[in-house]
Amino acid sequence: MFVDQVKIYVKGGDGGNGMVAFRREKYVPKGGPAGGDGGRGGNVIFEVDEGLRTLMDFRYQRHFKADRGEHGMSKSQHGRGAKDMIVKVPPGTVVIDDDTKRVVADLTKHGQRAVIAKGGRGGRGNIRFASPANPAPQIAENGEPGEERYIVLELKVLADVGLVGFPSVGKSTLLSVVTSARPKIAEYHFTTIVPNLGVVETDDGRSFVMADLPGLIEGAHQGVGLGHQFLRHIERTRVIVHVIDMAASEGRDPYQDYLTINEELKEYNLRLTERPQIIVANKMDMPGAAENLEAFKKQLNEDYPVFPISALTRQGLKELLYAISDLLETTPEFPLQHEDDEEEEVGINRVVYKHEKETEEFTITRDPDGTFVISGEKVEKLFKMTNFNHDESVQRFSRQLRGMGIDDALRKRGATNGDTVRLMEFEFEFVD
Repeated sequence: MFVDQVKIYVKGGDGGNGMVAFRREKYVPKGGPAGGDGGRGGNVIFEVDEGLRTLMDFRYQRHFKADRGEHGMSKSQHGRGAKDMIVKVPPGTVVIDDDTKRVVADLTKHGQRAVIAKGGRGGRGNIRFASPANPAPQIAENGEPGEERYIVLELKVLADVGLVGFPSVGKSTLLSVVTSARPKIAEYHFTTIVPNLGVVETDDGRSFVMADLPGLIEGAHQGVGLGHQFLRHIERTRVIVHVIDMAASEGRDPYQDYLTINEELKEYNLRLTERPQIIVANKMDMPGAAENLEAFKKQLNEDYPVFPISALTRQGLKELLYAISDLLETTPEFPLQHEDDEEEEVGINRVVYKHEKETEEFTITRDPDGTFVISGEKVEKLFKMTNFNHDESVQRFSRQLRGMGIDDALRKRGATNGDTVRLMEFEFEFVD
């Protein structure tokens, strides 16, 4: 089975905790703080492996969590950073953040890497908090939590040549004849429900990847039928081979079929029409095909080459494959671009800076039992990085909350002496 879209969970490793420790060697009076920093957590990195063709492996493993950093140690020893977690993905994988729907990475070339979830930094040990006012601090931070997110992986087939056309025009048969691919073929519409890939080798030693892209129907660009799922696979092909049933065996008009499919390509992504096209007049061994071909050529306005073939009898295949190889040699790779994207000149890197609303540092709500509940990404991160085993760390945390304005906000909400305030699993009394 060909898996082309899957949702997974990734989490960078947490940083190691900093340590509270002091020098206690003989002959070192007033040794001072000696607690080391924690090591950084591992990143989750996706790397392209050209040996992979599908996202099938992600069907069985959907959680990827990098290791946490080593904790800081006494004698000012820093913890070791964790190794990054390398996850192999096939070329053509697009990584999309499930919450924001933004593209995190577009991985196309072998060996290309992208950091998908960053590891947290290590917490600072008490040597970092020493000052003239507090030369022996009992303060250390816990490691920063690693980034975590749900992501969607989409695979866009990296084929050089894409076969397009209505269902049952003979695309699968053509692919099975010119490559070793063995697509399942049946006598009904939407025969191919997954894109089949095959490597074609011509007699003069040239080779290219051909994909049989599942049948399109009118309205596919609006998501009708199996629309979008398969139009995605056409985006990266460099040459489009348009297969037409010239025998009109299902009673359709070959030229009308040609116009409909091209209109679909145009509607989905304007730049698809820029790709060179080769028209393949298939089923020429059937009665009426020769007459239909003559009529088709008269109606054809574009200057696309037309190759009459029969995939069943293998007539005309050699000439077709040579023509495709020649065309591939002169066709550059097309950058992906949808019509709503900005125009982008080749060779110019542009960065778009978008204004983003600052997320609120905290929010305060109230439970039915009267407890005040504090939540928010920044305050929760501070909580996780506070070591509550040491009084000085707790005092530092309360100073940080006061600095963020949480005390004032609680008073405005009506908090009085002795009220319970909850932050994650931690409950404390409000003291005015």
